[in-house]
Amino acid sequence: MRLVIKNGHLIDPYNEVDAVQDLYLADGRVVAIGNAPEGFRAEQEINAQGQIVCPGLIDLRARLREPGQERKGTIATETLAAAKGGITTLCCPPDTISVVDTPAVADLIAHRAAQHQRTRILPLGALTQGLKGLQLAEMAILREAGCVGVSNALVPIANSQVMRRAMEYAATLGITVFLHPRDPWLGIDGCCHEGIVSARLGLTGIPETAETVALARDLLLIEQTGVQAHFCHLSSSRAVRMVREARAEGLPITADVTAYHLHLTEHDIGEFNSQCHVIPPLRSLRDRDALHEGLRDGAFSAICSDHQPHEIDAKLGPFPITEPGISGLETLLPLSLRLTQDDILTLPEVIAYLTYQPAQVLGIEGGHLAPGQRADICIFDPHDHWVLKPEEMVSQGKNTPFGGWEFQGRVTHTLLEGQVVFATETKDP
Repeated sequence: MRLVIKNGHLIDPYNEVDAVQDLYLADGRVVAIGNAPEGFRAEQEINAQGQIVCPGLIDLRARLREPGQERKGTIATETLAAAKGGITTLCCPPDTISVVDTPAVADLIAHRAAQHQRTRILPLGALTQGLKGLQLAEMAILREAGCVGVSNALVPIANSQVMRRAMEYAATLGITVFLHPRDPWLGIDGCCHEGIVSARLGLTGIPETAETVALARDLLLIEQTGVQAHFCHLSSSRAVRMVREARAEGLPITADVTAYHLHLTEHDIGEFNSQCHVIPPLRSLRDRDALHEGLRDGAFSAICSDHQPHEIDAKLGPFPITEPGISGLETLLPLSLRLTQDDILTLPEVIAYLTYQPAQVLGIEGGHLAPGQRADICIFDPHDHWVLKPEEMVSQGKNTPFGGWEFQGRVTHTLLEGQVVFATETKDP
């Protein structure tokens, strides 16, 4: 397939491209920018006039629920939601019901993704067997099976010796460890940020120290072992400061923030709105502002969706017993674009946080559109105003606190290796 995207405003932060340029694709790769190669004849043309053309988005954390929790979502439904959101590559944590601690589970995920071919799925392998925090997983075998890193997901490793050994093993293999800093005891029964809202509502809170105590331990162990580490969904002001200082000292670490933590705070819980039940919790206004500052000064390397689809019943009942998480694939780009509208980041900076910077965290090819690169592309209309209606989301999970929000900017086309996998006129290619 030879395809040309004409008249679009190409933004490729990695290559410092920010101009109206035509983009020429062939055999799943970018072959030229600006002028057509000699003898090039397009079989398909997309007119992107007035639209932004950028590398396909790369999401560092999205739970697809398969295998094991198909009532919440499947690879089929969630990769369609990803394509609708302009996401061409996503990374899934190992905490499926069948934990990704054997090559068989990683192979199953890869097989199911290949059946649909809408989004590239990169699994993380388990850091410990069964995520139990007791015995190390076979990281070398998991890497051979296609896992791009290892993680214990949301299950804390209480034993610091186990964590040290896991980091040492990963360091010898050159594997990145994805860490969720969460103390196993502080706030373990909590469901929201420990502060004025938890006190008013009578809810058990999760203090900031639940994040920062675990983060401090992990930073010291990273310094000792030299492992490449990535910190997932930081939520507090102090955690951002600790990561910023550690990076300045040369520790081999990166970190991400979720799109929803950049816009919501503990006050959005209102009167027990379970759609705002997330882990780590929505924190104070001061914490949210510190997350913005972390984006401005480069403490963070990526913005992610932290996609967690749920069935309707999972969000019903008293706030503390509802299941945490937000269905976020379809709001990753629009929430990120709000940062430009609020003068927090420029548009190229936002695109960098969604494309080549997460690619660098994963150590993969992608995130930019130089000739020879894979033609993973997102095209969106930056002027399209629309209102999110949960019932119209294509993800199986409709659990979102952003229902009724007005957004500016909507994906019109998503291409995976030069093939159109989503277009607004077809919805489901």
